[in-house]
Amino acid sequence: MIENVLYAVFAILGLGFLVFIHELGHYIVARRQGMRIEVFAIGFGKPIYSWMYQGVKWQIGILPFGGYVKIAGMHKEKGVEPSDIPDGFFGKSPWQRIKVAFAGPFVNIVFSLVVFIGLWLSGGRDKNFQEFTHHIGWIDPRSALYDQGVRPGDLIQKYSGREFGGFKDLLMSSVMNEKTTRIEGYKFDYATNEKHPFDYTLPTYADPDRKEKMSTIGVVTPAQYLIYDQKGSAQSSLESGLKSLDRFIWVDGEIVFSLQQLQSLVNDSTAFFTIRRGEQIIHTKVPRVHLDELAMSAIEKAEISDWQYEANLKSKLQDLYFIPYNLSPSAQVEGRLSFIDETDQKKAFEHCERCSYFHPLQEGDQILAIDGIRIKSSYELLDLLQTRRVLAIVERDPSIEQPVLWTESDAQFENFSFPDLSQIVSSIGTNHPIQSSGDLVLLNPMVPKPRSSLDLSSKLKAQQARDLALLKKQIERIQDPQKRNEALSEFDKTQKTLVLGLFFKDRGVRYNPTPMQQFSSVFGDTWRTLSGLLSGSMNAKFVSGPIGIVHVVHQSWKIGVHEALFWMAVISLNLGIMNLLPIPVLDGGHIVLSAYEMATRRRLSSKVMERLIIPFVGLMIALFIYITYQDIARLFSKFF
Repeated sequence: MIENVLYAVFAILGLGFLVFIHELGHYIVARRQGMRIEVFAIGFGKPIYSWMYQGVKWQIGILPFGGYVKIAGMHKEKGVEPSDIPDGFFGKSPWQRIKVAFAGPFVNIVFSLVVFIGLWLSGGRDKNFQEFTHHIGWIDPRSALYDQGVRPGDLIQKYSGREFGGFKDLLMSSVMNEKTTRIEGYKFDYATNEKHPFDYTLPTYADPDRKEKMSTIGVVTPAQYLIYDQKGSAQSSLESGLKSLDRFIWVDGEIVFSLQQLQSLVNDSTAFFTIRRGEQIIHTKVPRVHLDELAMSAIEKAEISDWQYEANLKSKLQDLYFIPYNLSPSAQVEGRLSFIDETDQKKAFEHCERCSYFHPLQEGDQILAIDGIRIKSSYELLDLLQTRRVLAIVERDPSIEQPVLWTESDAQFENFSFPDLSQIVSSIGTNHPIQSSGDLVLLNPMVPKPRSSLDLSSKLKAQQARDLALLKKQIERIQDPQKRNEALSEFDKTQKTLVLGLFFKDRGVRYNPTPMQQFSSVFGDTWRTLSGLLSGSMNAKFVSGPIGIVHVVHQSWKIGVHEALFWMAVISLNLGIMNLLPIPVLDGGHIVLSAYEMATRRRLSSKVMERLIIPFVGLMIALFIYITYQDIARLFSKFF
């Protein structure tokens, strides 16, 4: 708690510092141009502390956001035109005023560049692999992109017509109201290391998994390392043989690229079968379905009932899991069973069909093992089908703790031995299983648990209970009955979601572009945001105001000094660019008006300037209130 308060103070002081150097730029240049400074203020509102120095009233406002330098003559005084005050702002030449107006943004821009240089010289920042990878972590199976055959692990080269630089480009594109998005990249065959180019222009749609109205074409998350962290995990890893820093490579027939993909695999109601088809050993995924979903004759049900008795299963027959195939007592396939509902059949097989290890069972296939466990009879198979098990292959590489350079991180991510992986997988469920090959290790089958029944420490259990109680209260306060029921249904579904109870971390990368590359990247993002706001393709609700900025800096302090300095440089650069916009109330507006006066050799009267400035002041206040409201709403949405 004390640490959070301290970081919040640092964040506010950091923002105050950026405002201070901005106003200091105005102050120094104004003094050199012979202008009389009346007030130097950091913050707005009633001063909480003030003092006089060199004829200037210095003050700190109660609101620590923003600040200003009040130069004589910037406002009409006692019927005197501002231009008639010789040591006032408008009493000086247009060129002198341009220098004063430009000084503040210039200091902010220079500060950002100095910080970028400092970060580069110090070796850059430690970031997570997923922030910069070009590999896709998860694709929405309902999307047109998925229908085109793009899968997790494939590479993005260009997105929305621009070179792809990382996940922030996806976020930027998702807040733009674009009807279509073009994606270019490569489909990656990990068995052969071959890349096949693709280029699709697809319609965007509202991302159903986000509360905000963001668009997507189906790329949900970037790829990430799934490195097991024993300290944060709820479940014991002893039975599976899992060790700290093991990287999950393969789960239930698929190479895994993200936590979302892993969660999807864990919650697939499938089993990994080893079968003998003639002289060939085949591995395939088979759906686990409830018996009441299958159309079965009385004889077939009676036979399964006998197997239930032999396996000593106490559940009701219709509640038991089985596979949609008719089997002999020795677990040989005799035919396929029909589903009562065709929708259930499609749903049952869709998870299996996505896997490269999918071969529909055929008459005469002999089932040898399920999830790597050998069987000899159908009653053993029935018994094992009642428990969902997860097969996983991990990589044990001690060097995985060492950060890699961000430009080499994708090549490192792909660098695991597919021949070793194939050798282990091909032996699963056989008489001579291979537990390890090279750096790869096959774990013992793991049994996932519902999220609500995880074995947590007493402290975590208490915290979880408080969080769940608070969430349920928030749901119960929803006025719309339909929305309340949907929220409760989603809540119950979340609690029943199967999880392994393991905590994963991503691999660290060292991000250290040159100062100009970093400067250009931030400038480009700022320009895209401004262009989107002005064109209407981006909603202002996604822009952060003072509260959002403080929150970002606060979070960056938690990561480290380098991260905090980076975000201060980003904010400083944005502050400089925003103030140069040709809006009368901003520094850029003063520059434009002064340039107009230089070109026309005509001074603008105070009345004309008031008519230009006052409407924009009102718009700026309205925008400030709106953005601040969105900042607060975003903060509260993280808790509820």
